[in-house]
Amino acid sequence: MAFAKHIFVTGGVASSLGKGIIASSLAKLLQARGFSVTIQKFDPYINIDPGTLNPYEHGECYVTDDGAETDLDLGHYERFLNITTSQANNITTGRIYHNVIQKERQGAYLGKTVQVIPHITDEIKRNFQLLATTGKYDIIITEIGGCVGDIESLPFIEAVRQIKWDLGENNAIVVHLTLVPYLQAAGELKTKPSQHSVKTLAEAGIQPDILVARCEHTLPEEIRRKLALFCNVDFESVIEAIDTDTIYDVPLLMQTERLDERVLTKLRLASRRKPDINQWKEFLYKIKNSTDEVNIGLIGKYVELHDAYKSIVESFIHAGAINECKVNIQWIQSEHLEKRSFDFKKLGELDAMLVAPGFGDRWRRR
Repeated sequence: MAFAKHIFVTGGVASSLGKGIIASSLAKLLQARGFSVTIQKFDPYINIDPGTLNPYEHGECYVTDDGAETDLDLGHYERFLNITTSQANNITTGRIYHNVIQKERQGAYLGKTVQVIPHITDEIKRNFQLLATTGKYDIIITEIGGCVGDIESLPFIEAVRQIKWDLGENNAIVVHLTLVPYLQAAGELKTKPSQHSVKTLAEAGIQPDILVARCEHTLPEEIRRKLALFCNVDFESVIEAIDTDTIYDVPLLMQTERLDERVLTKLRLASRRKPDINQWKEFLYKIKNSTDEVNIGLIGKYVELHDAYKSIVESFIHAGAINECKVNIQWIQSEHLEKRSFDFKKLGELDAMLVAPGFGDRWRRR
């Protein structure tokens, strides 16, 4: 059985920087180089799974082929890589604790005092490597939810530190995504938040191998060198992740920044073939150069948070690309349809409507 290499993607400074998109983009580029890749998400909340979470709390609940209720990032993994995921690809703190408590009740720990270290961290490490034991994958990418420094994430970060040591040099690396904000008043990019984020990670015993800097403006060489110096990473390992028009631009951006090349160098892997992402480029061209457009009304209970219907929205984007048609989504709060003040003439301007699913019967009675 081949020995799988591990890439851990962490985030700092702020949430919602796009760890899932960076992980998916990196996986796509490695896949294009001939490697078998999968991605897993470890979430620090105590819920067993996202199935009962309010969509306003965490976005949509993505259901995998095996019926597992998982994080919406798994939808990105499947769409980017054209693979199927399962329950094994999404683990929460709640599931880790549930497993450990079950083992304790069964006497598996032989009467020992069950503690966060080593019992919780050992269970996390076991789950880190579950997909690797199948022998199907060359590289496992693990996205760690939350921000470095959050109290909820501490056991996961400690488990990453341990497994890097367990697996040995060049077998596991850490890619840290951070934010380099632009201060309009000063007219400059600020590296201090990133420095503190990496310092927090270092205090936990982890030195990131690659730093991905999310930014609104291009990073000048002097800023890259400053990040490299104060964050203890190679200059070539400071990767710019500038804002893009669409998430499907990110793999091409990461290829331009040579993120995949840096990862392979760190893991001491040679590319198995010349990367070919022409099909991806064609898909992206169709998204940006549609010859037609349609207006679709999306009626739902949670339309204030578009991530609550992420898969539906992405399905429209994909369908539109295939048909070279731009899909304009008109978001309609289902509760408003029950009000006399609602202008139903607006519905007549739509080409089609989709009534999205939701919990309970509220706002769907008529």
